[in-house]
Amino acid sequence: ILGKEKGLVQIICSQIQKKKEMPTLNLFTNLPVDAVVASDILKDATKAVSKIIGKPESYVMILLNGSVPMAFAGTEEPAAYGELISIGGIGPSVNGKLSSTIAEILETKLSIDSSRFYIKFYDVESLEGSRPLRAEVWLLTWS
Repeated sequence: ILGKEKGLVQIICSQIQKKKEMPTLNLFTNLPVDAVVASDILKDATKAVSKIIGKPESYVMILLNGSVPMAFAGTEEPAAYGELISIGGIGPSVNGKLSSTIAEILETKLSIDSSRFYIKFYDVESLEGSRPLRAEVWLLTWS
């Protein structure tokens, strides 16, 4: 019985470690999002985060929240806000590429102008790490 319990503990610890490595992208928009468009955005964003950050799709989580009351730059025109939380894999060059890719997805699928998309990046070290939480903010302002 002790051997089975040890194996179960190892499996649980492995699953906890995977969840700690899971990049999570939370997206919010003031536009309604139907199920078909939501599914397309979730698939495209999952692939983008996985490819750009360099982590398997099986570790990537995307949350999409539509019809969120939101004002940006003093108006309620279509806009979006995002937060990406990851343990490693992000930094200035990755963040710029990911920002523009997610903005492109939102512009294609929801017609949200990229200048109305704002994203924060959080690089979180594991609980055992000594580096504190680091956040970077990217505001896209293309013409």
